[in-house]
Amino acid sequence: MEDGRNTLPRPPRRVPAGAGSLTQLETPSRPKSGGPAPRRPWIFGRVLAGLVVLLVVVAGGAGAGWYVRAQTVRIDTAEVLKSVGPSVVRVLATTCEGTGEASGVLIDNGRVLTATSAVKLPRGIVIVLPDGRMRRANLLATSTDGVAVLQSIGVSGNAVQLAPADPGPKAERALVGYTSAAKQVINPIGPAADPTALSAYMNAAKLGGPVVDKAGQVVGVVVGDTVQDSTIVGLDKLRGYAAPTSTGMTVAPSGTCELSKGPQAAIAPKLQVAGTPLAVEVRGLLGNYVTLENQKDFSGLQSVYSKKLARSLTEERDRTSHRTTYFFDPRLTDVSPDGSYARMSYNVLFASNEDGSGGRSCSRMDVRYQLVREGGKLVMDSATAASAAVSCETD
Repeated sequence: MEDGRNTLPRPPRRVPAGAGSLTQLETPSRPKSGGPAPRRPWIFGRVLAGLVVLLVVVAGGAGAGWYVRAQTVRIDTAEVLKSVGPSVVRVLATTCEGTGEASGVLIDNGRVLTATSAVKLPRGIVIVLPDGRMRRANLLATSTDGVAVLQSIGVSGNAVQLAPADPGPKAERALVGYTSAAKQVINPIGPAADPTALSAYMNAAKLGGPVVDKAGQVVGVVVGDTVQDSTIVGLDKLRGYAAPTSTGMTVAPSGTCELSKGPQAAIAPKLQVAGTPLAVEVRGLLGNYVTLENQKDFSGLQSVYSKKLARSLTEERDRTSHRTTYFFDPRLTDVSPDGSYARMSYNVLFASNEDGSGGRSCSRMDVRYQLVREGGKLVMDSATAASAAVSCETD
């Protein structure tokens, strides 16, 4: 070439036969010798992991066991009340010595277990069923520890069973009874091993109420002369008292006193009219009248009468008319706009052998009261029957 360069091409580079393409070439691996030894499994870690799993399983099993045990001792009060509630009754009495008010429980053939303190020397007894029906009852027997057995007239069914055995010491129990306002309630009272003080829930109307287990079966009855000394008579004694032929009890006498009393607490009629200031005033007047009648305070009754009525309805006449009566469940059903009259219905319990009783122990009265004001005070001026009296025992 004129430029003096070698114009002959260079031969191509030889590639060894069998060599792969560049994409098939691998990065050379490290030599097998000279590196660190592979790690062996950590045995302690495996042991620790197994221990953790074991603890979880054990804890789970213990938790499940606790849950099962808790389920066997807990009591569902709402469900128990549905079960046993129809068998728990109010006991009302006019007595020579008793308090005249308690709860009770139907066991069989119309028999009722209750507290003796409510029915000592009775002149008349009724039980009030949860649906409001009333039935006359007789006192059969009493025990030295405060349990009484009544025989109701015309009651069948709704009996509750005594438990076959006492609940475990950690099994919860509940008391079923009535408030002073005649409302049926249930209160948990704790297990026998850690009981709740009865005074936390008690009132006089709950004496005689049954203590039940989680199945709604009777395991005791609350008794006592007062709320403060209330206690539970247990299942071992109740079995004898509730037997068809009772054991451990004595036949109880009836009262013969001339004047008998029912519960002595103040009573206020239920308002079945609008709660106007006038209606509330009338309610106070008639409530005072009913309370004084029940307390046999015939002198105090003169203060709710007008001068005209007091002249005709003397203390002696009141005493003769109400020697054994007890008024309960009063209801104010009508009040005139000007307050000149009011109408009230109520039940009256009395001795069935009293003159004019007709062999009955309870009547439903419906009375219209003429009212006047004297010295600015509302008082009763007369009373007449608004409708004929009927037996409380009618359905």
